[in-house]
Amino acid sequence: MDFTAHRRVKKTILSDSLNDLYPHDLTMYAEPPGNVISLSEFEDIALERLQLFRILEQAALKGHKLYSDDWKACIKEDLTKAGLKKYSRQLSGACTNSDLDYQARRADHISHFILRLAYCRSEDLRRWFLSRELEWFRLRFIAQSRDSIKNFLQNNNFLYTPISEDEKSSLREELTSSTAGLSIFETTEFYKIPFTEVCSLVRNRKVFLKQGLAYIPASELVVCVLSRFRASLSEGLNVYNRRLPLFDDDRINPLLSNLHNLHTGNNYYTVRDDHESLDPANIDAYSKRHFPLCMRHMHEVLRADHHLKHQCRLSYGLFLKGIGLLYEDAMRFWREEFTKKMDSNQFEKNHAYNIKHSYGKVGRMLNYSPYSCIKIIMSNVGPGEHHGCPFKHWDPPVIKQKMLEYGISNENANEIKELVTNGHYQVACGKYFEFSRGKAPTNGINHPNQYFEESMNIEKEASESKK
Repeated sequence: MDFTAHRRVKKTILSDSLNDLYPHDLTMYAEPPGNVISLSEFEDIALERLQLFRILEQAALKGHKLYSDDWKACIKEDLTKAGLKKYSRQLSGACTNSDLDYQARRADHISHFILRLAYCRSEDLRRWFLSRELEWFRLRFIAQSRDSIKNFLQNNNFLYTPISEDEKSSLREELTSSTAGLSIFETTEFYKIPFTEVCSLVRNRKVFLKQGLAYIPASELVVCVLSRFRASLSEGLNVYNRRLPLFDDDRINPLLSNLHNLHTGNNYYTVRDDHESLDPANIDAYSKRHFPLCMRHMHEVLRADHHLKHQCRLSYGLFLKGIGLLYEDAMRFWREEFTKKMDSNQFEKNHAYNIKHSYGKVGRMLNYSPYSCIKIIMSNVGPGEHHGCPFKHWDPPVIKQKMLEYGISNENANEIKELVTNGHYQVACGKYFEFSRGKAPTNGINHPNQYFEESMNIEKEASESKK
């Protein structure tokens, strides 16, 4: 893949050549792209795919069961809202040969390998990327027609062929009793494949076995294909990781190394409603009712110790900025707290500049945005530091104890502890919101400032309903 510093003039490509490169909406990503693309397109399609994967993740965080009709409907709606027409098009299952289809397949193919470069860097990143790719592949696969699936299998050398009608009839009783969810036997196609390719079906006793072969309905072909896809992608990520030291390009390295920390939703640069500022006198009360656990903890540490370390000050300070704490109020808020432990000259010398910098008053004069959940979860937290995500960086028993201290029932605290134990940190945060506010958040929690806004909206709605 080559990259140019400027946008190139788009050239018309014959449909025949595009058909050779991208014959189907589904691909196993066996070959890396050989396209020449501009740096701006490189960044655009990488961020679009990241946004797609965040939408897939958020659909589950909203409480929808994976691959359920509600889950699929939620994804389609969110893709439309985000303007990701290319990815939305691939969920139609039409698999036609229009220019729009070819362009969608091209973007899907190239962006996959860009994110493969970005996500091969650690075990956690590889695991997250693999999960999203498997979800995206399966979502498209189950949308395909019977003929489209056969074309895909043929294009990718999957040697799966349906059994004959005679063999199907002779095994009617066995296939009917062993195949879960079988509706109409006569119209269902069955394939026989090596049982090692459908270990999950064998483990759950949902398949008929005979002489080392598993007889599966066409609807379960996705299990076989996903097994191959997972193995291929896992190996590809490991290969990329080993070769990463050889890859050195200053034009794209910053994007690739920081891609997962990028937030694709609202950045919360400005105060709420673009005009409502936060009264510092309300922060203590707000922290108990409307702050997510990460920010509430930092506020309590600040009030108790009258000091926070640099990363903690930065994370909490930008959060306060995002919920409406104006620059003058922020300076007064931090000065009043810190000077309980130091004199004013020491505060001005060591801390005032950083506050000015966060508000874009000095330095590069940038309007810095508050940290997203992804950035907070991925941060490193050392001894004596209080930033980071409590659901990620605290031990589960500590989380449970804190939930009980905050008035969460023992049963609900155990549910949150279980989510934390299984690594579902944002889901646990959403449950904390639900149990403390009495209502689930409208969307899965992916930003501390979103948590605050949704909590404030609940209080506002309750206040208006009493009028």
